[in-house]
Amino acid sequence: MRILLSTALIASPLAAQPVAVPTASTAAAPICTDRPTKSNFACTVPKGFIQIEADGFNWLRTSSPGTRTDQLLFTNPTIKFGVTSSSDLQLNWVPFTTVRSCDTAGRVTRLSGIGDVTLRFKQRLTSADGAFQLAILPFVKLPTAKPGVGNGKVEGGVAVPINISVPGGWTFTLGPQLDLLADSGGSGRHAGVTGLINIAKQFGKFTLYNEIWTSQNFDPAGTVGQYSYDVSLAWLPQPTLQFDIGANVGLNRNTPDLVAYFGISTRF
Repeated sequence: MRILLSTALIASPLAAQPVAVPTASTAAAPICTDRPTKSNFACTVPKGFIQIEADGFNWLRTSSPGTRTDQLLFTNPTIKFGVTSSSDLQLNWVPFTTVRSCDTAGRVTRLSGIGDVTLRFKQRLTSADGAFQLAILPFVKLPTAKPGVGNGKVEGGVAVPINISVPGGWTFTLGPQLDLLADSGGSGRHAGVTGLINIAKQFGKFTLYNEIWTSQNFDPAGTVGQYSYDVSLAWLPQPTLQFDIGANVGLNRNTPDLVAYFGISTRF
């Protein structure tokens, strides 16, 4: 986190004039992505263009009484295609992941394989480059991962990305989301809700993101609440190329202790 903040401070003198965090949906605008952090943006990929947003590496650590679990994702690409001037189709798939658990006795178990597939459709409801942007984003998860890596259930939901840009290079993002999740008991479905507040500030070609995120899973076996603080830094060396690095810090026992990642996005 200190490294990210220091980088942002170094980058600030590069901003000769106020600029805006990329949120536009036009081919002439800089690439606008749904990463880093957990937030989605209302922007869509321009019609006929392809956009790839991927982790170069992603490490997740979770601790519980008697067990520590580490999960590694070796790339986690989301491939997007601009269908119209205000909508795009998205496919997310983890080609390979490994889960390693270690208990207090030193016993280690490992599971590896492909991850689940998530299909998404984003429809932007506002102008392509306005200060206020709103979209609707339904999605469905297909259980392509084996048991232990995934839960083997079809799940889905709908997100509503909201972006508000203000002078000085600031953008505020809200991310309400309704989920339809599989019961932990093995049958039936229940609701879950996700929410976040994201504040982004651009400094020249760098953008610093700070985010508070929560998820409430209303499983019949008991509600599970998760909370995290997410921070990340993105760099646009070219208008259609973005690199990012970030970390998500769990704020309660139900949330992974730490998620660390770096990624790359491009549009063509």
